Amino acid sequence: MAADTTETSSPASFAERLKSYVRTQKGSILAAEIVLSLIILICYASSRYGGYTAVAICEMVIAIVFFCVFMMDLDKQIKVVNWVWSDLIRAFTGALVYIITSLICVIRGAGDGALIAGGVFGLIAGILYAYDTYTIYLEIKSNRSQTADDRV
Repeated sequence: MAADTTETSSPASFAERLKSYVRTQKGSILAAEIVLSLIILICYASSRYGGYTAVAICEMVIAIVFFCVFMMDLDKQIKVVNWVWSDLIRAFTGALVYIITSLICVIRGAGDGALIAGGVFGLIAGILYAYDTYTIYLEIKSNRSQTADDRV
C-alpha cells in the first residue's frame, strides 16, 4: 500500500518542481528556448524548404533534456557529466546554429513568408541562446573565483 501513496504524491511533486523551476532564471530561459524552437519548427515545416526543421528539432530536444535534468536535480545526482560545461557548449552551439541558419533563411526566403518568419524567430532564438551562454559563462566565472578563494 505504500507504493500507492508514493504514486499519487509523485505527480504533485513533479508539477510543483515544474512550476518552481520555470520561475527561476535558468528555467525560464530554457522554457523560452523550447517554445521558440517549437515555433521555428512549425514555421520551417510549413515553408517550401522543410530541410531546416532538423535544426529546430535537435535544439528543442536537447533543451528539453537539459530542462528535465536541471528541474529534477539530476545534475547533482549524476556526477559523471559536467553539466555546467555541457550546458555552455549546448547554448553556444545553439546560438551559432540558429544565427547561421536564420540568416540563410532570411536572405534566401524571398516569396516564402513561413521561411522568413522562421528565420526571424531563429534570430530571436539565437540571441536568447547567446544570452544563455553569457549567463552560464558568468556562473562558471563566479564558481572559479569562489574555488580560487577557497584554496588560498
